[in-house]
Amino acid sequence: MIYWAQLFHFYQPATQIPSVLDKICDESYRPLLEVFNDYPNARATVNINGILTEMLHYCGHGDIIEGLKKLAERGQTEFTGSGKYHPILPLIPPDEIKRQLELNQRANTFFFGDVYKPRGFFPPEMAYGQSLLPPVTEAGYQWIILSGIACPASWPVETIYRTEHSGRDIAVFFRDDLISNRISFQKYGPKEFLDNLNSLKGNKENIYVVTAMDAETYGHHIKNWENLFLAEVYEQIHVSRESYAHIQQKKALAPQHASILHDTEVTQNIQTATISELMNLFPQDKQTEPRASSWSAMEQDLKRDNPYPLWADKKSEIHRLQWEHIKICLEMCYRATQIADTEESKNSAGLARGLMDRALQSDQFWWASRRPMWDINLIYMGFIDQSKVILNACRAASTSETSDKIKAEFYNKLTAARSLQDQIIDLLFIP
Repeated sequence: MIYWAQLFHFYQPATQIPSVLDKICDESYRPLLEVFNDYPNARATVNINGILTEMLHYCGHGDIIEGLKKLAERGQTEFTGSGKYHPILPLIPPDEIKRQLELNQRANTFFFGDVYKPRGFFPPEMAYGQSLLPPVTEAGYQWIILSGIACPASWPVETIYRTEHSGRDIAVFFRDDLISNRISFQKYGPKEFLDNLNSLKGNKENIYVVTAMDAETYGHHIKNWENLFLAEVYEQIHVSRESYAHIQQKKALAPQHASILHDTEVTQNIQTATISELMNLFPQDKQTEPRASSWSAMEQDLKRDNPYPLWADKKSEIHRLQWEHIKICLEMCYRATQIADTEESKNSAGLARGLMDRALQSDQFWWASRRPMWDINLIYMGFIDQSKVILNACRAASTSETSDKIKAEFYNKLTAARSLQDQIIDLLFIP
């Protein structure tokens, strides 16, 4: 048997325009739900970041939340954990990682209820570093999914790797980057995809293949791809499994049906599965240490110790300045919480803390990467949330009864942040 475990990553940033979200819901999310309703035997793993779940609710798309909930109730899908606002987790402090995990769990549990019981963890952008393991394992997750490029050992198809850090270990699944990207960029049609799965199996008794991609790939990035690819694959798997015995009978009666039987044999041994189901189907008897990486990194990036090139490229001046600015925001947020001692200052510090969570979103760095994207408006939108953090942190200091020395420290950090913003804005206009 070939077990195909696919993960759909549902995400839109907190800064997304409602009209664009409406378009994505109509083009991608609702059609995807329809495909799964049409093929009740299809199984998959779903990651949806808590911020998107909230946006779907508040923007009038509660039917999508209910649709995902029903799929999970029927056992067709399972949910994963993640960071609520989609930050690059290895690049933020451990306490912030833990906070993002908790916020995500809280938001999705509120909207999905008891059916939201994730066993696995999806790090945003599959960005991985060892600092991620303690909070993920402490939160109780049993497995984590990473990009295939993170795999330092022989490629697993018959066994599941585990990794250990600080006395805790967790199962690791590696996305087949090649197959996932070929699907995402229309390099595979249904037949080529199914044939490739069988070629991977060879003479092995049972194997598994994990693919993962943005849910928006289907219908939004590629028009009608949920039908042209996904539904067609499900149709071939479903029909062949249903009709295999019938075609065998035809072959016995008429040899000309032999070619039909051969095509059916190609797909009748393929079965969809959730990633968690693989845990019960394959042995977990090997240890490995995944490489720091992300799902857009290439081998040359890792060779030059640049595992997150689209979010923290070591050769990018704008990325360096963006992360310096984030660091100042975090320092001011923490300090404001410490010194707030009046009702007004506590309110402002609380606002700074809440805004800091969403200010860590990854999109502002991705749009500054020039690999391949660049958008000065979306880069600047990241500064809006960060500027609000600084504004409220300074307000907390000015309305507190703290010393003039500490208030001066806040002003100095404000001045430094302004300087960084000016430098970044200047860089936005360099072609």
